[in-house]
Amino acid sequence: MKNTLSILACFILALASCGSPESNSTSTTTTTESTPATASASTEKHPGEKLIATSDCIGCHNKVTKVIGPTYEEIAAKYTNDDATVELLSKKIIDGGKGVWGEIPMTPHANLSQDDAKEMVRYILSLKK
Repeated sequence: MKNTLSILACFILALASCGSPESNSTSTTTTTESTPATASASTEKHPGEKLIATSDCIGCHNKVTKVIGPTYEEIAAKYTNDDATVELLSKKIIDGGKGVWGEIPMTPHANLSQDDAKEMVRYILSLKK
C-alpha cells in the first residue's frame, strides 16, 4: 500500500512539474478523484485490527516483531481458528494470563467487552499462514 501511494504521489508531482496549467488541472483532478476510492478499498481494516490499534495491546505485542509478548502471527500459528479458541483467548485477554509464552504475565483488560475481545482474537487468528 505504501509503495502504491508513493508511486501515485510521484506521478502527481511529475504531472504538476510538466505541461501547461490546463493539462495539469485535468490530469491532477482525474488522478485525485480516483485516489480516495482506491485508498479506502485497500486500507479497509478488520474490525479486530481497529480495536487493537486503539488499545494498549501495542505496548507488548506487534503483528510481526516481538516486543514483550508474542507477535500476533506467532499466536495465530500456535492456535486453531475455531469458536472454542476464540472463546479461550478472549477470556485470556480480559482476565490476563501467565506461563503460556513465558514468565512475563499479560495484564488483564477487565474493561474490555467480551465481544470486542473476541473480535480482536478473530483478527489475530486470521493471520494464520
